[in-house]
Amino acid sequence: MTVEEQKKMDALAAENARLREENSGLNERLLHAQQTLAKYAQMLFGQKTERLRLPEKPDELTGNLFMQEMDPEEQARLDKEAAKSVAEQDKLIHVEAHDRKVRKPIDTSLLEVKEEHLYPELDNADDYTEMAPEVTDSLVLVPRRMYIRRIIRHKYVLKSRLQVESPDRKAFEIAALPPAPLHKCMADASLLADIIISKYVYHLPFYRVIETYKELGVTISASTINDWFKAVVGKIKPIYDLLRAHVLACDYVQVDESTLPVIDNEAHRAVRGWVWSVVDVMTGDRFFFYEHGSRATRVAMGLLKNFNGAIQSDGYIVYEHFEGMEGKKLLGCWAHARRKFFDAKDENAKLANEALFYIGQLYAVEKEADALDEADGKPDYERRKALREEKAYPEIKKFETWMEVNLLKCPPKSLMEKAISYTYNILKKLSLYVTDGRYKIDDNMVENSIRPLAIGRKNYLFCGDDEAAQRAAVVYSLLATCKARGVDERSWLEDVLRRIPEYEQRKKDFAELLPGNWTANAQ
Repeated sequence: MTVEEQKKMDALAAENARLREENSGLNERLLHAQQTLAKYAQMLFGQKTERLRLPEKPDELTGNLFMQEMDPEEQARLDKEAAKSVAEQDKLIHVEAHDRKVRKPIDTSLLEVKEEHLYPELDNADDYTEMAPEVTDSLVLVPRRMYIRRIIRHKYVLKSRLQVESPDRKAFEIAALPPAPLHKCMADASLLADIIISKYVYHLPFYRVIETYKELGVTISASTINDWFKAVVGKIKPIYDLLRAHVLACDYVQVDESTLPVIDNEAHRAVRGWVWSVVDVMTGDRFFFYEHGSRATRVAMGLLKNFNGAIQSDGYIVYEHFEGMEGKKLLGCWAHARRKFFDAKDENAKLANEALFYIGQLYAVEKEADALDEADGKPDYERRKALREEKAYPEIKKFETWMEVNLLKCPPKSLMEKAISYTYNILKKLSLYVTDGRYKIDDNMVENSIRPLAIGRKNYLFCGDDEAAQRAAVVYSLLATCKARGVDERSWLEDVLRRIPEYEQRKKDFAELLPGNWTANAQ
């Protein structure tokens, strides 16, 4: 071979290597583009709802180090269920019409009824006998109103003769002014409560609240509204502190984080801050926590360092620092694992449907336990635990084998590979829920608690600074706990604001005002 031919061969080899490298990069970009397209297609057009090697015994939860083969009977069961799922999807896609569900009747049981009697004009009423009347109901709205509560305190002075005869006797008498929620504040507890409820329950920015008050005949400036709000939060802050202490004193919490835009005064723009949510699963009490918008490990460690018990959360890596710490147990969330397989359906429908079938079996056990609890009228945690050990745990074991068999079959960095890796790596945490009937299969309770926060930030957009975000956390905590406890937020807040001056003056225990204790004390 001549020198020129060798040079050509080397050049062709170099070009071939370059093209191979370029092709590999293009394939990786194509896979990423397909995943992104599938994600946004699901967001725009897809279904939004997701309903739908471990030890032999749950109390010996450890990983399996060896690859296993799928049992033929188990694979046949999966194939049958996957085909059934595809058939159901096709049925849903091709359905042309559906029967309209009967609307729920309007509940008017709490409304006052004002009757209006209409009589026909009769030339001679004696010629007629009255029959049963026809009754027609209509809902009438009377706009709310605002008025001035003017307290006139009459003063009395002791007559001069009696003052001379009894110089030690009190010369003037006047009725004591009823305690006000805020010192020298014109706003009644009802108005202060309405300002907070309007923003943090109905998600209205303060400027919209101000406009609604204009319709009622009063103009209140934005600065006045803000000052009142700050003062009210200062009054209820001790109740928030007690609530936080009570939640952290339990032995089972769910934890999650959510974004809250906050204005950075130095950068003159909104930046993303994070609010932590902690829920006492057994009572429903919950609190939000904000520390300079940080989602860092130090915040989580400071928040839960004194907590002893089970911590259930998503797969956020910060919680891994609690692994192995004395007094703490980490639980996983099957809803998050399921979501990852659900997102991979467009990429690999067969494997996704098989994984969803396994997870669906676990939720079926929970539905069975819920039905039994509903029939008894109270939860039976020992029975739920026994059901999980008998029916759910064997399915988890089979799912573990399934993941080991199928992980290497998935392309690297594919959605299915990520879903299997994520689930397999935290399978022990996911499985621990079977060891205690009180534990939930997922952390949906805490995720539901942050929904008002998500709706609120879409309406009022951001908090003015870190202090405003901390005040929002206080209010959200107390109102969310009211809702979880079945307590009317407005009634609770208005009553608490009226009673706080007495509690401050007499140094009474604020624990009586916690939403969980308030019903018995508010009679």
